[in-house]
Amino acid sequence: MLTILPSEISTKELHSYLLGAIAPRPIAFASTIDKAGNPNLSPFSFFNIFSASPPILIFSPARSGRTGATKNTHDNVKEVPEVVINVVNYAIVQQASLASTEYPKGVNEFEKSGLTPIASDLIKPFRVKESPVQLECIVKEVIELSQAPGSGNLIICEVVKLHIDESILDAHKAIDPNKINLVSRMGGNYYAKAFGDALFEVEKPLAQIGIGVDAMPNAIKSSSVLTGNDLGVLGNVAALPSEAEITAFEKAELNSILSEKDSKTITRMLHEKARLFIENGDVSSAWKTLLSDPQIVTLKK
Repeated sequence: MLTILPSEISTKELHSYLLGAIAPRPIAFASTIDKAGNPNLSPFSFFNIFSASPPILIFSPARSGRTGATKNTHDNVKEVPEVVINVVNYAIVQQASLASTEYPKGVNEFEKSGLTPIASDLIKPFRVKESPVQLECIVKEVIELSQAPGSGNLIICEVVKLHIDESILDAHKAIDPNKINLVSRMGGNYYAKAFGDALFEVEKPLAQIGIGVDAMPNAIKSSSVLTGNDLGVLGNVAALPSEAEITAFEKAELNSILSEKDSKTITRMLHEKARLFIENGDVSSAWKTLLSDPQIVTLKK
């Protein structure tokens, strides 16, 4: 494994490693205004939400890695402590990228990118009409981490008003990930889509107290077929099936496998069948399959 001390490589190299590893990152398309009234629009992927009460977002317009100069966004929020965070979806990702160009101060990125500025309700900076969610924010604090090139500047913002395009909502008025079509930043020139085949669900363990991987029989934990993700799914059940349930399942589903003569073959086939059940979301059947293995003589309940 490659090991690196940050002090022993250049900021440029460190930046590349960090952005390649800490990804995907959401994009804050930040609209600000200076004291003279000049608008600015720029995307930042050092960004996330940190609180719902109060609703706090933080993004970081870092200093130039070459010159150490601050971004116009950073300068603007110190003059007018307000910002609109517009989310970036696939429909505007190329225009958002264009707005990241280091234009001279005073250049209007709305005009350069072809995006439409619309007035905010509570603050001075403009919203991006084409963005499906626009968050009006007041800047609570600016934390400058250092004066060195590549150094971050944490812009701590409180959301004071949300604007959500109703076309991205589902029947329950929640944001539908397959309608909002968000994108995120990876390392280098790469972006990631957060919709379509890229989406998958993981049941939250907070809904129940799972048995955990440590409670599984060793024959399952040491499986050459099941992956770590498979074990994580299996460990998120509250209890194992009863012996009666397993016996009934064996008769209905597993006779052909259990009639095999070689014990290793039986184990492999059962684990392969269990993995298919897991892939189809049937964890109960996966457990019944695994616990039908003759190698497992006791059930940890």
